[in-house]
Amino acid sequence: MAKNVVPEEARRRRRPTRRGTVLSEKLIVETALRMVREHGSAGLSARRLGAALGADPSTLYRYFEGMDGLTLAIGEELIGRALAGWAPTGRWRDDLRALGLRIHGAYLAHPQAALLTASRVTGRPREIAADEAILGILRGAGFGDEDAVRIYHAYIDQSLAFAALDAGPLALTDKARASDEERWESTYARLPADDHPNIAATARLLAARMPHSAYPVALEMLLDTAERQLADAGA
Repeated sequence: MAKNVVPEEARRRRRPTRRGTVLSEKLIVETALRMVREHGSAGLSARRLGAALGADPSTLYRYFEGMDGLTLAIGEELIGRALAGWAPTGRWRDDLRALGLRIHGAYLAHPQAALLTASRVTGRPREIAADEAILGILRGAGFGDEDAVRIYHAYIDQSLAFAALDAGPLALTDKARASDEERWESTYARLPADDHPNIAATARLLAARMPHSAYPVALEMLLDTAERQLADAGA
């Protein structure tokens, strides 16, 4: 039988933990984010989280439907941080660019959590608010519903996919990350032009660009395509 999740109001009336801390969903999520950042997703468990909070591990199940529920709450928190302080301006392209960069940045601020949550659908209020905002921007710009959904799908998947992709190197040790980045100089830049003429011709440019995220470029390409489509539809 599934455990009952206690409403927030009921939780607030409970006694402080052994450390004198009053538990809340926000405190648990923030502590979980710190633990994932420091130890990776493998280091997150009810036992370890309970110890960090000074609470019995079973207490966590009053707030979340298991550790998977906590994972979804972490994803919801990252989306919420992306939305914080953002408001649409009425310029659809600028709005989508700004929001996309915020989503990407919010996840990269917590790379281990990004790897854990970027592929999940939380169905929670802030995720729903983000989806509503994106669809509203597209429909308000003049895209029909079918096109709005198609562009929304590409837009949000692109944002989250790049967040997970770019989080990968950030989750490595400094040594491993530096080794990967250095290969553009130590390996690719030294390939013989007779065997690899295209790589040899662009080696300097590759070495300068490849350690950086391609998301801003990919985002502009997506927005360019959407803008051309909108112009063609109005022609």
